[in-house]
Amino acid sequence: MAAVPAEGERPRRREERAGGAKRRRRDESPQEPPEESPERPAESPREPPAEPGYLALARGLLAGGSPARRSPAPARPAGEPAGDGAGDGDDLLGQLIRDLNEINEVPFFDVQLPYELALKIFQYLGKAELGRCAQVSRTWKVLAEDEVLWYRLCQGEGYLLDMSISDHSCWKLALKNCRAREHMLKTNWKNRVGAVSQLRYEPGRVLCDVHCCDGVVMAGYTSGEVRLWDTRTWDYTAPVLAAVAGPGGAGAPPHVSFVRINSSLAVAAYEDGTVSVWSLLLGQEPIHHFQHNQHIQALALAPGGSAVATASGFQVRVESPDDRGFWQTPATFEIQKLVNFLNLVPDVTGSPVAVAAAEDIVYLLKAEDPGRILHSVYGQPVTCLDVAAHEAAFGIKTFGWLLNEPNQILLYNLETNQCVTKVGSSIGEFSCVNLHSSPPNMLVAGNKDRRVRVFDLRRGAAACSVYGHQLGVTAVRMDDWKMVSGGEEGLVCVWDQRMATKLWEMHARHPVRLVWFNSHSLITANIPEEKNPRGSSITEDDPSLHRKYRGVIYSYEFSVDQLAMDSVLPICRSSYDELTGYNYNIGLAVPYDSI
Repeated sequence: MAAVPAEGERPRRREERAGGAKRRRRDESPQEPPEESPERPAESPREPPAEPGYLALARGLLAGGSPARRSPAPARPAGEPAGDGAGDGDDLLGQLIRDLNEINEVPFFDVQLPYELALKIFQYLGKAELGRCAQVSRTWKVLAEDEVLWYRLCQGEGYLLDMSISDHSCWKLALKNCRAREHMLKTNWKNRVGAVSQLRYEPGRVLCDVHCCDGVVMAGYTSGEVRLWDTRTWDYTAPVLAAVAGPGGAGAPPHVSFVRINSSLAVAAYEDGTVSVWSLLLGQEPIHHFQHNQHIQALALAPGGSAVATASGFQVRVESPDDRGFWQTPATFEIQKLVNFLNLVPDVTGSPVAVAAAEDIVYLLKAEDPGRILHSVYGQPVTCLDVAAHEAAFGIKTFGWLLNEPNQILLYNLETNQCVTKVGSSIGEFSCVNLHSSPPNMLVAGNKDRRVRVFDLRRGAAACSVYGHQLGVTAVRMDDWKMVSGGEEGLVCVWDQRMATKLWEMHARHPVRLVWFNSHSLITANIPEEKNPRGSSITEDDPSLHRKYRGVIYSYEFSVDQLAMDSVLPICRSSYDELTGYNYNIGLAVPYDSI
C-alpha cells in the first residue's frame, strides 16, 4: 500500500508539474523572430475578451458627449497583455469626469437634459438642497444659482413681494440680506434696541382718538383739529387736515370723537355729528362731508376699500363712492338698540357689509338683507368686537359663575351665519379682541382679569396665557412670535409668545387705546379719559392745561438704518437699583445720563 504524502508536499508537487509544463512549452516555441523563419508564418495576436457592461456604458456616454474635446487614450505597449480591462476602465472613468465638467447640457448621470427641464426639476428644492447641488460640479453650480430659483424662494418667504426679477442682479444675495435684516430686527425687538419718539401736537390740546395704518398715524384733538404723521419717513411736518367750517363760522369747534385711516382715505367724526372724509392723495381739504342729527357712537372704515359706516342713535349709515367718484348712501339700517361696536367687513365685492353690536345683539348688515341678526342672547351684552374677511369674533358677558356660564369669545362664519367655535372660560369679561391682524387660525384677546390670552381656533383652546398688567387689558395685537398688549394703567408690554414671558415694558400716565406694529416699528397711544381737565379753559394759552393731561403717542423704531442715537426714552417704572437695569440692555439702562 502506497504511503500517503504529507499535506505540505501536495502543493509543492503541483508547482513542479506546472513548472515542467511551462518549460516544455517554452522549449517548443521558436527562438527566432517570426519574420526570420520563412517556413512558419507569424501568429496572429489573440483578440481581447469581451468588455464588461460598465465599460460599454462609459464608451457610449463618451460617444454621445463632446468627442472633439476628448483626448485619445494612451496606447498600450505591444508586449503588454490585454488583461481584464481594468486599465481601460480607469482611463474611461477619468475621461468621463472631465467631459461632464465641460459639456454645455446638464448631466444627470446617464442622460443629458435641456437647461429649462433641469431648472424645472431644481425649482422643487429648498435653500439647503440648492447649496448642496452647487457643490457637485460647475454645471450644477450654475444651475443651482439661477436667478429664477432664488427669486421664487425670496417671494415664497414673503420678502420683496412688490419687486420683479429684474430689480436685483443677485437674488441669492438679496434673500440673504433680507434674512439677516429679519434676524437683526427680531434681536432688537427682544432687547429693545432702537429709538423712541413722542408725536405731540401742542395746539391740539387733549388727545381724543388715534388710529394707524402702515406707519401713518392719524390723531384727533379736543381743539377739533386732525393731524397726520408719517413715521415711515419720520416726517414730523405732516399737514393738519382742514375741517369743514360750521354754520356761520362762529363758536368753538367741536371735539373729535373718532378717527379712522386706511391706505387711501382718512375719516373723522365730531361731537356735533359731523363726519369729514379726506383723500390722502389729493390734499388737505375734505372730499366728502355729511351730518348726523345726534351724537355719533361708532365709526368704521373699510381696511382696503372706500366705504364709511357710522352709527348715530338707532341708525347705521353707510357711505361709499360710485364708479365716477361721487359719494352716495347705498344703505341705511334701523337698529333696535344703541350701537356699541361697528366694523366693516374687508375684501367685499359689491355693496359694503357691516357688523354692528348693540348691547346683547349682533347684526350682520347687508343691503339685500338689512335685518339679519347674527347673535342674540338676552342679558349677555357684547364687550368687544373684531371682524376679518369671512369671520367675526366678539366677547360676551354671561350671567356669571353662579349659573356655570363663564365669559367667552364666540367666532361666527359670516357666510353661513353659524357659530364656528367658542373659546375662553374666564370670570372676567373680555375687553378687547384682535382677529384681523392675527396669524391664520389664531386669535388674541385681553381680559379685565389682567391676562392676555392667545387661542388656537382649530383646537378651540388657549395656546398661551400671560399675566402682567395691574388693571384690565385695553389693546392687543400679535404676529407669529410676539404679542404686544396695553393696559388700563398705561403699561405697554411686549411678550414672547413661544416662551410666554415678558420681554420688556414701558409705562405712561393714561390708558393705552392703540397698539400697532410691523416688523420694524411700534406705535402706541395713551389717551386720557378726561377730555376737559379740571381748571382748564377754552383758550389755547391756558397754563392750567399741563402736558401730563394731554395724552401722548409713542413711536418706536427698531431698524438700525433709522436708529436715532440721541433719542431719549420716557421715564419708566424701573428703580435702577440694579446695575444692569430691568429689561434694558446696557445702552438703555440709564437713558437720562446724557442730559
